[in-house]
Amino acid sequence: MSISLSDFVHGLPKAELHLHIEGTLEPELMFELAARNGVRLPYADIEAVRRAYDFSNLQEFLDLYYAGAQVLQTQRDFHDLAMAYFRRLHADGGVHAEIFFDPQTHTERGIPFAVVVEGLLSAIAEAQATLGLSCGLILSFLRHLSEEHAFATWREAEPWLDAFVGVGLDSSEVGHPPSKFARVFEEARQRGLKVLAHAGEEGPPAYVREALDVLHVDRIDHGNRALEDAELTARLVREGMTLTVCPLSNLKLCVVSDLRDHPMKKMLALGLSATINSDDPAYFGGYLLDNYVATARAVGLSREDLIQLARNSFTGSFLPHGEIDRRLAQIDAYAAQHPHGWEA
Repeated sequence: MSISLSDFVHGLPKAELHLHIEGTLEPELMFELAARNGVRLPYADIEAVRRAYDFSNLQEFLDLYYAGAQVLQTQRDFHDLAMAYFRRLHADGGVHAEIFFDPQTHTERGIPFAVVVEGLLSAIAEAQATLGLSCGLILSFLRHLSEEHAFATWREAEPWLDAFVGVGLDSSEVGHPPSKFARVFEEARQRGLKVLAHAGEEGPPAYVREALDVLHVDRIDHGNRALEDAELTARLVREGMTLTVCPLSNLKLCVVSDLRDHPMKKMLALGLSATINSDDPAYFGGYLLDNYVATARAVGLSREDLIQLARNSFTGSFLPHGEIDRRLAQIDAYAAQHPHGWEA
């Protein structure tokens, strides 16, 4: 029985390791929450929002991203936002996610930290109970703000530290090197949390080195520009450092001008522990399955490449070792059931 590429990827057990929950805010939900909370949007209708998604760089996207977040005001809003994503992940054949949330985006506009985190945690519990999904929550600091601001957020987060798997670093990369946050990341590491940072998306390879040497990260988010430095690339391979790559995001933000030029195939050939993720899918035009399929078609990923990407998504996760082994066994069983991959 023949199977399509999309069906093959759908059935492949996989995890998503680079997903900003605020970046899953679809225009329909944006308008629904705006009506619920009496927020006036600067868009006439849903199509006007979609037209606004025609941005050309990271900063233009971030401006829209922060504007959209204004509709998120109550615990129920954050719950509904996360559940919409979990339902989509489940529909895409995903079984685990490790998601970022940006508390400063919300506390800066007067939303209590507790409202944000409790809404997300309630959705995680519901997704586990009703969809069988597992999820790790990552508190992400906004790098365009100061480290002192990050420390203030860290103090607000302390009652919930046991609920997080790690801390991250996102937002505008250029001009805000990882070293800016060395002290707060050290504190997070001392408290037993994993640490990770966006590096090498728009920022230079030097930012990837800083993330490794100054922040001592457990994972690199994006990391594309590390390929410009052969020695750095070899180090990432040698250390088995996971890169959470987001192909459709890279295309939308002009990191690559054509998806056919994406380095994913090269990353795998070099032995990098690359993964495929959706980043901010409501804004970038594709969730997890879309990213896998579009990238496979654009750069010619093989059956073995896709299986390796799925395996990387678990070996690079923060799941317990026993759970990782269980998921890898599921991938092996699935691969054995589909020895010929898919029909072109």
